[in-house]
Amino acid sequence: MPQPNSDVIDLARQLSKITDHWSPQTIAQVNEHQVKLAKLKGDFVWHTHEEEDELFLVLEGSLKIEMRDRTVQLEKGQIFVVPRGVEHRPIAESEVHIMLFEPASTKQKGD
Repeated sequence: MPQPNSDVIDLARQLSKITDHWSPQTIAQVNEHQVKLAKLKGDFVWHTHEEEDELFLVLEGSLKIEMRDRTVQLEKGQIFVVPRGVEHRPIAESEVHIMLFEPASTKQKGD
C-alpha cells in the first residue's frame, strides 16, 4: 500500500489487479480511514457495522443497496453513505467497480 501523500494512485491500474469479487483492496490510508477499491457481482450478505458509517462511490456500473426500510440505486459517479447500525446488503446485477471509504477497523461483513 502506498504511503499517504507519497504516490499518485491510478485507479484503473489498481482495479485491473483485482480478480475476485467482494474482496476490497486497500489503496490508501487517510488518517484512521482506508480507501478501498472492489469489484462486485451478485448479492452480498445482510450485515451491519455497529460502530462505523460506510461510504460507497460507484466508479463503473450500477449498484443497489438494500436496507430493511428502503433500497437505493447508485449509478456511476454517485455516492451513498450507509449509516452505522443500519442493516444492509449490496447487490450488483452485473460487475460494478466501487471505492469504499471507511475506518480501518471496519469488518467487511460487519458485526
